Amino acid sequence: MHDYIKERTLRIGKHIVETKKTVRVIAKEFGVSKSTVHKDLTERLPEIHPELANEVKEILSHHKAIRHLRGGEATKMKYQLNGKNEPPQSENTDQLLLK
Repeated sequence: MHDYIKERTLRIGKHIVETKKTVRVIAKEFGVSKSTVHKDLTERLPEIHPELANEVKEILSHHKAIRHLRGGEATKMKYQLNGKNEPPQSENTDQLLLK
């Protein structure tokens, strides 16, 4: 493994433990893809720093456990910003209801 990958993996691991941010947010901050961040944290970090990897694993598990809540909240906010209480129905759905 290249040194720059090891360094990035450790920096990302320490960052997620300190900030508890999501993989997507960290990926944007580090300028890499979320797939790269996930691979660094789940595959490379355990080889480099097992103790840190265990802390990161707990954080990722927590994020996975609450993702349905985050998604629901995001959808709720989306419709509140549009000033509507219900999601818009697509034309296909409207046509099916009329038949």
